[in-house]
Amino acid sequence: MSLTSTEHVDTGPADGPDAGTTPPGTAASPSSRLKGLAERNALLALLLAVIAFFAIYPESSDTFFTSSNASVLLGNQSVVALLALAVILPLVTGYFDFSLGAIAATSSVLTAGLMSFSDLSLGLAIAVGIGVGAGIGAINGVLVTRFGLNSFVTTLGMATLLGGLIQWYTGGQTILAGIDPALPRFGSATWLGLPRVVFVVLLATVALWYLLSQTPFGRSLYAIGSNPRSARLVGVRVDRSVWTTFVLAGALAGVTGVLQLARAGSATADNGTSLLFPALAAAFLGATAVVPGFFNAVGTIIGVLFVSVAVSGLTLSGASAWASPVFNGAALLVAVGLSHYLGRHRGVGTG
Repeated sequence: MSLTSTEHVDTGPADGPDAGTTPPGTAASPSSRLKGLAERNALLALLLAVIAFFAIYPESSDTFFTSSNASVLLGNQSVVALLALAVILPLVTGYFDFSLGAIAATSSVLTAGLMSFSDLSLGLAIAVGIGVGAGIGAINGVLVTRFGLNSFVTTLGMATLLGGLIQWYTGGQTILAGIDPALPRFGSATWLGLPRVVFVVLLATVALWYLLSQTPFGRSLYAIGSNPRSARLVGVRVDRSVWTTFVLAGALAGVTGVLQLARAGSATADNGTSLLFPALAAAFLGATAVVPGFFNAVGTIIGVLFVSVAVSGLTLSGASAWASPVFNGAALLVAVGLSHYLGRHRGVGTG
């Protein structure tokens, strides 16, 4: 893979997730419909099976299947879920963005720092944090589309750069003082028995689902992911569309950073890697569910729940600290393999 060539990951038929599954004018047979139903719901069924297992497993049954554990789990995983939604935006067009975890960390640290060091108001600090995320995404997009740099290497380099800048800005220290108390209050508050941050994720999920599956722009993104040359021939502005996905992903990662700050009440000098890999695992797992072979918002959320529920169950069962990263890594490997298989099985590549 050349550093000056842009890799491309096929993500489905040119017309999007609803295309290419059944030839036009051909009625699907009962067996194919049943197989399609099983493919779409396999991950959800597996999630329910994992929940049932840990609910009755003696080592975890007392604490796993409780409202308090569910509330904590959903609140904590809201940050990963929002980042996973950001991850799929460039993936839909066939590109990677490995800097999104670092962008979230940058947004979190900058938002906290502007309140703590510069006495900025909460609203202005949040706006700057999200805006910087979008700006970094715009830079990534320009490097990939205008200069033809490989998105894998480019965004990995950006993540490393941001990690260093975070260390410089914070001096390696956690930012605790000066943060407007309204933000952590929001992060810990509940509504209808659920953490408020969960509703932020639900709103983002619905918005992204609508963008990708119900708008011409979303369909054009899937067309680019399938075959950018063909998309360009039918009038799609490929470079501008890809650039837009990097900007939107950066902005959503910026929101993720603010949400992380709201949940933690402080900002740490972290490069965001601990968020990125679970988000990637969820994104690729999501490509095996709901609309198999395609990155999609609803499947991604199911992927987040599957990974987080399994890790929570293992932790409550007394598993060692290394179990969580091992499971996340294994889930990512399996998810990439499954999404690749489903893409090839449907006649479209995913790698």
